[in-house]
Amino acid sequence: MRIVKARDVGESEVEKLLAKKAFDEVELSPKIREGNKKLFGADLSAAELVRRIVGDVRREGDAAVTRYTQLIDRVEMQPEDFLVSEAEFRAAEAAADPQVLESLRRAAANVRRYHEEQKPNSWLTYREQGSILGQALIPLDRVGIYVPGGTAAYPSSVIMNAVPASVAGVGEIIMMVPPKAGKLNPYVLLAAREAGVQKIYKIGGAQAIAAMAFGTETIPRVDKITGPGNIFVTLAKKEVYGHVDIDMLAGPSEILIVADKTADPSYTAADMLSQAEHDPLASSIVITDCAELAEKVASEAERQLQQLPRQEIARASLERNGLIVVAEDMQQALRFANISAPEHLELLTADPFQLLPYVRHAGAVFLGAYSPEPLGDYFAGPNHVLPTGGTARFYSVLNVETFMKRTSLISYTQPALSAVSEDIIRLAETEGLAAHANAIRLRREAP
Repeated sequence: MRIVKARDVGESEVEKLLAKKAFDEVELSPKIREGNKKLFGADLSAAELVRRIVGDVRREGDAAVTRYTQLIDRVEMQPEDFLVSEAEFRAAEAAADPQVLESLRRAAANVRRYHEEQKPNSWLTYREQGSILGQALIPLDRVGIYVPGGTAAYPSSVIMNAVPASVAGVGEIIMMVPPKAGKLNPYVLLAAREAGVQKIYKIGGAQAIAAMAFGTETIPRVDKITGPGNIFVTLAKKEVYGHVDIDMLAGPSEILIVADKTADPSYTAADMLSQAEHDPLASSIVITDCAELAEKVASEAERQLQQLPRQEIARASLERNGLIVVAEDMQQALRFANISAPEHLELLTADPFQLLPYVRHAGAVFLGAYSPEPLGDYFAGPNHVLPTGGTARFYSVLNVETFMKRTSLISYTQPALSAVSEDIIRLAETEGLAAHANAIRLRREAP
């Protein structure tokens, strides 16, 4: 993990280190490329492979889903087995720890309460001469959520995707989860039921995204797909966008911590590692105006790293994307943070609320020593599905409005239309659209 001093290397060099690109295709490992070559008879890039899978599912439906589930996930399954059965739910209930279930329920209640407060309303306003303008907020008919299920299970992601969809009033919520040895994690299943998911399918990867986007004989087509996944899932979302809506293109997890001399080095290091253990591509950055703290955090991160079960993943992440920047002052530190536009931004300072007005770009902001990032991941209530890769400059956190659409409402009386008809006719004729002008002229002259 590097320690860089802004005074030594210059602001522009630090900005280059911190600036991120929006999601782009990553280079596949030689092992994965060799496996793909054996499976598909060609050395395909990730994008080419995903395009092939999506096209096959669109054309062949369940047959392609079955084939790719067997080829890629090594799971033998027929279309009638895709849908999770009541027997599987009962088995999940029997296998689950009641205390874990109670914690999941409390987390879901917090998330629901928070999202209920952000639910927007439709509105109407009355204008001159009886005209009415307004906006209708309409929930989507059907959405599909994707929950990863590879090296780890994420019941928290189920809650974060499904609860706001439920609060929005979505007609039907379906979920895709890749099985592990043909089975799903019991907490993922039970979290889905708690959050309002109606149907769960044991399908993962690009084939799951394509099935939701286009529909198959057994899987209904959805209006929107949300939820994170690996490179193939993300590229599949990119491929089907336009046929359906998506939430965002999610990249590896990231945290940026702005810390002053009052920050606890052990807390700061622990919070870096909380993201580093996700993925070798995850990014963990600290920006501080205290050189002494920088050294202590680096030392503490190494000490804590020794105790982690996922030490190998976390170490690879820190070696590749771990960074501590020593800024000249807190104002410079905040400028650097905004350039990075991180998924998670922690303010570990004496007065974090004093710095908050200077934060322009972040998916979520955690203020103070007792508001660590995992609090938001699991329990506080705000959503943990956040923009990554610098896209916090223009993307928002997943929210209730993600699952709704806005429709404009317009109602004019004849006197109200007549009062503005000359302006409309003039503008239509300026654009050469005589029929537009005529549609107004006829009504203006009506008795």
